[in-house]
Amino acid sequence: MKITVLDGHTLNPGDLSWDGISSQGEFTLYDHTAADQVVELGRDADVLLVNKVVLDRQTLNKLPKCKFIGVLATGFNIVDVEAAREKGIDVANVPTYGTQSVAQMVFSHLLNLCQHVGHHAQTVKDGRWSVSPDFCYWDYPLVELMDLTMGIVGYGRIGRATAGLAKAFGMKVLAYDAYVSDAGDPDVTMTDLDTLFAESDVVSLHCPLTPETEGMVNAERLAQLKPTAFLINTSRGPLIDNAALARALNEGKIAGAGLDVLEIEPPPMSNPLMTAQNCYITPHISWATRSARARLMQTMAENIAAWANGAPINLVN
Repeated sequence: MKITVLDGHTLNPGDLSWDGISSQGEFTLYDHTAADQVVELGRDADVLLVNKVVLDRQTLNKLPKCKFIGVLATGFNIVDVEAAREKGIDVANVPTYGTQSVAQMVFSHLLNLCQHVGHHAQTVKDGRWSVSPDFCYWDYPLVELMDLTMGIVGYGRIGRATAGLAKAFGMKVLAYDAYVSDAGDPDVTMTDLDTLFAESDVVSLHCPLTPETEGMVNAERLAQLKPTAFLINTSRGPLIDNAALARALNEGKIAGAGLDVLEIEPPPMSNPLMTAQNCYITPHISWATRSARARLMQTMAENIAAWANGAPINLVN
């Protein structure tokens, strides 16, 4: 069995071992693969592992040996799963590896928006505290989370983990999910999107990218938020109309945003959110703690072994 990884660097820049996967067959690792190299580098593989390399119908038609695609992530929209099914190619993802890490990033962004620790620490290093006429100072409103309302859009595994952290901070929790009517938690209130956006002090997005969710946070939806509200997105960038969010931030319609994802990644500097006020952007790293990446690699090793033994797991097609 020939196993080829087309873009392994982001998952494992060198701090983890590929042994659990490489021991299962003839193993080839590419740190990066350009779009025009996919067929050349992947044509001999029985098993293709990808993180962000796109495997569309046209590409799959040129990979006749491929029988299994392992997506080194939870989201699998980079693969044309219908075309793969037609060609008899099994596609598996890793659905649960980063739940706690992503929920942790939600609160990393939220706590930054509430207290701007990095900014204020830098002012101390710059000497500003040493010459201050007062014993303290702050450059932004400092926000306490106790008794504020967290609105969670998408109440799956990560949404539920985020709710747990919100409750630990003493927050009230509202949630919306098109497929969930009962939160299974007396401290979480399921509601509609209009109510959630209007009543929440913080809105955190945890939705997959689908035709129904793309652009769901548009100018009209943003107008429902309180001017003191924060918006957090650690799921998929295209859920938000980036231009509309930039306008809302610059016009003071909402208080701030913490984003780990954008419409286009890597983003062009022309993205208006790059210069929007009180907007903090991280480079899609909520999934990337070492613990989460190690779980991802272990699960993919298990995916491959189960498939090779005729009992595949975590299939998405």
